[in-house]
Amino acid sequence: MTRVLLLGGTGDALKIARGLGPEHVYSLAGLGSVPRDLACQVRVGGFGGSEGLARYIKAQGIGLLVDATHPYAARISANAAAASRAVGVPYWALRRHAWQPQPGDDWRFVDDDWNTLMAALATFERPLFTLGREPLSHLGEIAAHQYWTVRCLDAHPGNERCRVIGARGPFSIEGERELFAACGVDVVVSKNSGGAATEAKLEVARERGLPVVMVRRPTLPDADRAFDEPSTLLASLGRCLSQYVPRKSPGL
Repeated sequence: MTRVLLLGGTGDALKIARGLGPEHVYSLAGLGSVPRDLACQVRVGGFGGSEGLARYIKAQGIGLLVDATHPYAARISANAAAASRAVGVPYWALRRHAWQPQPGDDWRFVDDDWNTLMAALATFERPLFTLGREPLSHLGEIAAHQYWTVRCLDAHPGNERCRVIGARGPFSIEGERELFAACGVDVVVSKNSGGAATEAKLEVARERGLPVVMVRRPTLPDADRAFDEPSTLLASLGRCLSQYVPRKSPGL
């Protein structure tokens, strides 16, 4: 018998969660909206590191840990891999492909370090940040010659040199063209998240001949099985769970 714990928070994770039945658990860190239309159980909040996650896996009778977190959620993935080893359950992971530069692209790769990023942006005036919430803690540091546009999941106050947009993908080519024109974007700041939902910004940057400051991906732990698409992971889950007989589980 196999009970699944799915670590999520991404659109891909939600696709997987929609394929899980009521015995399984979909875990969210707590940022963003909580889906209400799933058949599986939904858990919100952290576990307390790898040791807390290991305790949860044992207490809940979890037989398979599936990591479908964001490619930049390196700490969560490291905790998941460590917990799976500690309790002896398989660790599967969704590892979607990174974007690759195309002809005409001007990508400038930087490490995931704020000071390095700021140095790469020093000559620009109108950056579009698509890094999530991280820039929000630096709005008081905006250089006098810059005006930022920050896009993250939820709206937040900006200031006299910053506009914060709350928006969720997928984003269309037309919508991105309008945003770039309205904001006078002269450089895009992005994580190499992969996937189609937010790729349109890269196409518009290519059209307009704009550079992209691309934050390199972190190193993630090896998984017992890795998948590059939610559909292939779901298919393997279906085969794994085909003989699963539901049992009463402890309360969450």
